[in-house]
Formats: sequence, structure tokens, C-alpha cells
Amino acid sequence: MDPVIVAVISSAVLGYLLGSVPFGVILTKLAGAGDLRSIGSGNIGATNVLRTGRKGLAAATLLGDALKGTLAVVIAWRFGEAGALAAALFAVLGHMFPIWLGFRGGKGVATYLGVLIGAGWPLAVGFALVWIAMAAALRYSSLAALTATLLTPVAFAVMGQWAQAVVFAILTALVWWRHSANIGRLIAGSESKIGSKG
Repeated sequence: MDPVIVAVISSAVLGYLLGSVPFGVILTKLAGAGDLRSIGSGNIGATNVLRTGRKGLAAATLLGDALKGTLAVVIAWRFGEAGALAAALFAVLGHMFPIWLGFRGGKGVATYLGVLIGAGWPLAVGFALVWIAMAAALRYSSLAALTATLLTPVAFAVMGQWAQAVVFAILTALVWWRHSANIGRLIAGSESKIGSKG
């Protein structure tokens, strides 16, 4: 088999397995906060962990979900750009569809940021700044994430990094799809704000 194909497949498997680690579920159980999937929105990410009232736990979840994506991409760089981008794509897919949780996972924003750190850290800084600004101004985590992910592939395209632009456009589409219910609530004006228990 072509070595490039082997490298891409290996990177994809690595990315998926690392991305599938459900830090939110693991950390809330270890902290005695119960099953995260029965709290708030039922999502396994940091925003829902925040609804437990445990800010430190939410921060740890955010960090874990991001760094698993970064680690996957950094390791896969040894196979070149193709390997790194395959790992990035599949790390986010792993978070969204983890084998350990019956393929019912999170929405992928923290892991998206994590793989972006590995693929192009200056844009990850931009992503974080956009998210923080939107979240601080409007207090909607979902809207902040949707805005930041939308701008990321555009930024890659402006920089002429077309392979990254395509992969992150796919990831952005996946994140928006996973946020379809949030988008509906944003339009209806019923979306929960950051810090809300609902």
C-alpha cells in the first residue's frame, strides 16, 4: 500500500481514538458530580459541565478536550501535512461520535480549537479572541463558537493555505450541524446564556 495512504489512515485512527476520550464525562464522575449526560443539555462538553456550578471542572474539561486534539495533530505531523490534517478531522469526529459512548458525543468546539492549535496556532489565538469577545458581549457560548468557527476556514483561505481551509470548512460545517438546535433557539430567542442552569 502507498506509504502516504498508510500515514493518512494511521493519523485518522490516532485522531479518532484520542478525540473519543470523553473528558467531561470522566471528570464529572471522578468529582462526584454525577453523569454529565443527565445534567443540563446532556452534552459532554465544558459548557454543560459549567452548569454543574463547578467552574474548575469546566475549565479542566475544556483543557482536556482541546489538548487531545492538539496532541493528535502534533503526533501526526511526523507523517506530514496530510497526516496532521487527517488527525485534525478525525479528532473532532471522535469527540462528536465517541466509540466509548455509543457514538453520542459533544459538539466539538473545544477539540476544534485544539486541532487548530496544532494546525496553525496563530489562528487559534484569533479563534479564542473572537470567542471571548462574542461570549463576553452576548453571553451565548453557541453563537461565539459559531462565529469563531465560521471565520477560521476563511482566514486559512485568505492566507492561501487551501488544504487547511478545506479541512476546517468541513469541520465548521460539522460544528454548525451539531449546533442546529442551538441555532434554532438563537433565532427564537430562547437559547441559554453562559452561567445559566438550564
